[in-house]
Amino acid sequence: MSTAPLERAVPTRRSGVDLKAIGPVLALILLLVIGASISDGFLSWANMTNVLSRSAFIGIIAVGATFVIASGGIDLSVGSMAAFVAGSMILIMNALVPTMGAGASTLAVGMLAALAIGVVAGSVNGGLITKAGIEPFIVTLGTMGIYRSLVTWLADGGTLSLDSGIRTIYRPVYFDGILGVPWPIIAFALVAIAGQIVMSMTSFGRHVSAIGSNEDVARYSAIRVDRVKTFAYVLQGICVAVATLLYVPRLGSASPSTGVLWELEAIAAVIIGGTLLKGGYGRVWGTVVGVLILGFIGNILNITSLVSNYLNGAIQGVIIVAAVLLQRSRKS
Repeated sequence: MSTAPLERAVPTRRSGVDLKAIGPVLALILLLVIGASISDGFLSWANMTNVLSRSAFIGIIAVGATFVIASGGIDLSVGSMAAFVAGSMILIMNALVPTMGAGASTLAVGMLAALAIGVVAGSVNGGLITKAGIEPFIVTLGTMGIYRSLVTWLADGGTLSLDSGIRTIYRPVYFDGILGVPWPIIAFALVAIAGQIVMSMTSFGRHVSAIGSNEDVARYSAIRVDRVKTFAYVLQGICVAVATLLYVPRLGSASPSTGVLWELEAIAAVIIGGTLLKGGYGRVWGTVVGVLILGFIGNILNITSLVSNYLNGAIQGVIIVAAVLLQRSRKS
């Protein structure tokens, strides 16, 4: 079968300076200049590592969201999924403590269980979308409510707290690191590098973009559309689980409010980074820049107290709308 339709479906890189690509980078540099000008401690190592550590959770989830959105889909359930994975992980480890003790083996089982739950949750989303033919928005809106309700039920409306012994050996996963660089930042960097390689250098990454550009053309080009789309959601579930592994030791608990608006932040980061909301093109390194932009905007607002923290969701919503409007204006 000819590969011509596939070649037309995959965007090609133009020669010269790509203003669309450097736009988010310039915005990030401008934010750093603004932050440094209003606070002497903005560029300090402590503030930088604090912002990057807090952004790492959303960043890892956003890497997975880049593949989903590039394939023409969307996942609104990632925040609720994170809360459900965290709550389930805590319950499993607490249940194992009487028999296995509060040691590394219990922690390892809990981590593997969290990854397995992430895979299953992603498979459910992907399977319902590809096999049942339901729109991604509807499927993930439904699972968003399901996961949030389940963690609320598991916690009986309260908070699920990790066993104190497990929490003691788990805390270094968030609070320690290498050469002063916290583990969440290192994990975010590794996930982003792996994501960029998969997106730009593998057939899976090219197929994701081809499906998002034109699913029918991709199908005629012998791409296994259902398999690729399902794996994109599985990849999203794995990223949510990895982010949760780093989040749980921070507070040692999970509640119905865990992960609220994480889906909004992840989608905003992806769109700001240049990935097309309608699919067909994804840029993982752009998503990383988008995550940093959101993180530093929140940090600057906290430092200056210009806007209440309660309005962060509104600001992110405005950013999403503005980014989509910019994408439309570029197309026109």
